[in-house]
Amino acid sequence: MQFEDAYKEVYEIVKPKYKLFTAGPVACFPEVLEIMKVQMFSHRAKEYKEIHVDTLKRLSDFLEAKNGEIILFPSSGTAFMEAAVRNTIPRGGKVLVTIIGAFGKRFKEVVEANGRKAITLEYEPGKAVKPEDLDEALKKNPDVEAVTITYNETSTGVLNPLPELAKVVKEHDKLLFVDAVSAMGGADIKFDEWGIDLVFGSSQKAFGVPPGLAVAAVSERVFEIAEKMEEKGWYLDLPLYKKFNATKKGTPSTPPMPQIFGLNVVLRIIEKMGGKEEWLGMYAKRSQMIREGVKEMGLSVLAEPGYESPTITAVVVPEGMKGEDVYNTMRERGFELAKGYGAGIKEKTFRIGNMGYMTFEDIQEMLSNLREVIEELKD
Repeated sequence: MQFEDAYKEVYEIVKPKYKLFTAGPVACFPEVLEIMKVQMFSHRAKEYKEIHVDTLKRLSDFLEAKNGEIILFPSSGTAFMEAAVRNTIPRGGKVLVTIIGAFGKRFKEVVEANGRKAITLEYEPGKAVKPEDLDEALKKNPDVEAVTITYNETSTGVLNPLPELAKVVKEHDKLLFVDAVSAMGGADIKFDEWGIDLVFGSSQKAFGVPPGLAVAAVSERVFEIAEKMEEKGWYLDLPLYKKFNATKKGTPSTPPMPQIFGLNVVLRIIEKMGGKEEWLGMYAKRSQMIREGVKEMGLSVLAEPGYESPTITAVVVPEGMKGEDVYNTMRERGFELAKGYGAGIKEKTFRIGNMGYMTFEDIQEMLSNLREVIEELKD
């Protein structure tokens, strides 16, 4: 290697030091890292087009979106919040934003930053949106044009009852935008059956791929509205991406090719594992193991019973202890968890992610160390 010293200098800073139980980015599958080492070539070459089309097909199958269009953005998942708003809601239009944590609040900020009005249905941290409350909110605000739902709230470890909520939204004939950033790849999504209009996720969460790629399934209804929408911009113009899927077998601007290669590998891994059901079952077992482990230590989880996330657990620390102290002490032992996140719960919680590449033995080792850390900090 001609410039090996340059590599070594950077590697010394970023080399792996911890077993990751983070909220994302997460540890990546070795097969993903290997494919991402492939030398780059033109994103207009036939080889890229083949992978692009194949990735769209595999994602469509995984999300059960035969009636939707798969869109790949060279961005974080948050870009789809903005795209959903700018492509479908006219300036000054109203959106009902459901909030159960920090990322629901982000959707509200995006709505308002783009000159639209956010009507909120908000819950205290740890609670999920209830269908009857959503129904009542829509009856009180019949002029909203869309509803946003955070499927899996990363800050609180709560999984919203999306099928039931989607049914309510459809009964009121509103557009449904779903933030599935920490859910996609870890929780079931049935795009067609549930009547979703736009659901988006990110590569660096449950798919176990490095950050830089956002994916979404988008309904035909969204495209029909977007075609006529003024001032939706260029970079996040959804109809333009749909057109490029069909005519160029690619994206309007340069895509993050290594991440797309990595995602394609993960989708193949899922297939070889036995399919979607087996893959999601793995995530359910991981999260259950973590919840049972922390409860055996006398700790509680923030999520209300029956709404626990399959990908991340927010743990409430004992009185007199800070979540950040748990995080820092575990880091000293070689385990990177996630700090508490969000107003009112940042100091009272820490989070354990179970996304990406890990084994059940890794989880057991982490829990054994966590038990010791909790006892140390109590003294």
